[in-house]
Amino acid sequence: MADLQDFRVAALATDGFEESELLEPMKALQDSGAQVFVLSPNQGEIQAAVHDTEKGSKVKVDRAINGASTRDYDAALIPGGTVNADRMRTEPGLQAFLQAMQKEGKPIAVICHGPWELVSAGLVKGRSLTSFHTLKDDIVNAGGNWRDEETVVDGNWLSSRSPKDIPAFNKAMLDLFASSRRGNGARPQA
Repeated sequence: MADLQDFRVAALATDGFEESELLEPMKALQDSGAQVFVLSPNQGEIQAAVHDTEKGSKVKVDRAINGASTRDYDAALIPGGTVNADRMRTEPGLQAFLQAMQKEGKPIAVICHGPWELVSAGLVKGRSLTSFHTLKDDIVNAGGNWRDEETVVDGNWLSSRSPKDIPAFNKAMLDLFASSRRGNGARPQA
């Protein structure tokens, strides 16, 4: 198991996040010693969805995304959920946060519909990633190389397709984050 003691992860989500895509990676991170902070445009709590059809649990928001500083975090976790990703991608604070994380070469782990946020932040051109299959055109049209694989690692990015890939996603996420702690794998990009 990766040792991520004192490693600080920003989990970027709002109402409509896919429950398993946030909670299961958060648990894996916390079990490895990482601290996970939920950043959202909303205050209080955000509502999970289970496959976009029913309500799941609520999660406490730790900080607002607007004005959040990347200096406070070592990595970012972006869960999917169609509604969540569609709302988050239009948030200027989220876009600025992701652009700064990328410029600093910090690792970003994203799953399912989460890559929409990277597309809207203007970061996908020239990158290889996967996602839920319905985002393929968005990624390709943004200049990315979409691959239909369980997980794809491209420098400081890890991407995965859907909840069924969470076990592989969690393992690859822990490996990527631990590697970044050792100074390996970062790929800053302007």
